[in-house]
Amino acid sequence: MHFYKKIATEMFGKGSKLYSTFNLKCPQCHTGEMFETGSWSFKKSLDMNPKCDKCGLNFFPEPGYYYGAMFISYIWTAFFSLGFVFFCNWYLELSLELSFLLLIILTVINFVYIFRVSRSMWINVNYKYDAEAIAKFEENKKSKLN
Repeated sequence: MHFYKKIATEMFGKGSKLYSTFNLKCPQCHTGEMFETGSWSFKKSLDMNPKCDKCGLNFFPEPGYYYGAMFISYIWTAFFSLGFVFFCNWYLELSLELSFLLLIILTVINFVYIFRVSRSMWINVNYKYDAEAIAKFEENKKSKLN
């Protein structure tokens, strides 16, 4: 049992790309929030923080940076949709119409989370975890004040 806990911690614990991606945390410090509101909030659902408040990472490094996240979102949603409809139709033996209706409801509910995780995946491609990022940022702020 201890072995599996260690593997899970390495894969999903702080310091891993999966932790940052699915918890919507800053890819550099894994502490700061990427978005202003909660994961399934429909209030300010598309608003992203401009910078990490903990380490200062710029979440918008260049104009149009997140165009690639649209492709991730599209691919993720397409494969999920196919799998969901096949599962509902063939395994649960629901009608095709009901399967698609359930898919539409599920997609509408999870749209915000899919959007956010896609952006988080995209920014995690370019930045890696730095355990010292917050300390470096604080030191840099202090040196600018002096």
